Amino acid sequence: MELLFIGLAAGAIAAYFIFTAFNKDRSKVKTKEQSVVLMEKIRSVCKFITVEGDFSEIYHYENLKEKYISLIFGKKKAIILINAKAHVGFDLSKIKMESDNEKKEIILTNFPEPELLTVETDFKYYDKREGWANPFTTSDLTDINRDAKKHIIDKIPESPLFEQARKDALNTVLLMENIVQTIGWKLDYSALILEEDEQKKIEKK
Repeated sequence: MELLFIGLAAGAIAAYFIFTAFNKDRSKVKTKEQSVVLMEKIRSVCKFITVEGDFSEIYHYENLKEKYISLIFGKKKAIILINAKAHVGFDLSKIKMESDNEKKEIILTNFPEPELLTVETDFKYYDKREGWANPFTTSDLTDINRDAKKHIIDKIPESPLFEQARKDALNTVLLMENIVQTIGWKLDYSALILEEDEQKKIEKK
């Protein structure tokens, strides 16, 4: 009887340790799965940080490259109205994060600076003047459209689009924090705060 009791007790103890080890491994797998899911959710949220802005500019074109041809055959001039739509956002491939499964933390180590993603342009020509023997060619129009688009691109950094994108990024980080907290994890973005402080120091110099 005693041997039976000892055997049952030993079996129970062994079963307890096996069950505990199994649950521990299962818990580690579940924690790892949670970290992967959270990081995927963070990436999907970041995908939507895009700021849109409309621009309207008058661009004056005069062909100065063919100076001597223009003197003989007449100048080519044009006034172009440029309507453009610009999108400023973030390159998702530059977002860096790590997971600490022991502490149940997602650590955000790098959030990229906003950048110009796309520019859609529409051109309308006004007061288009050609030389008497110096007409606009297809190549001329291609060059004008390229230069006019560059004129808009150069204006975009002066607009509030980049600053607005940065503000939206901060709101997005707070949204990430809420997502992570729903399953009892934490989002550590202290590295971004330090990075921002360093950037401010550099800008003040």
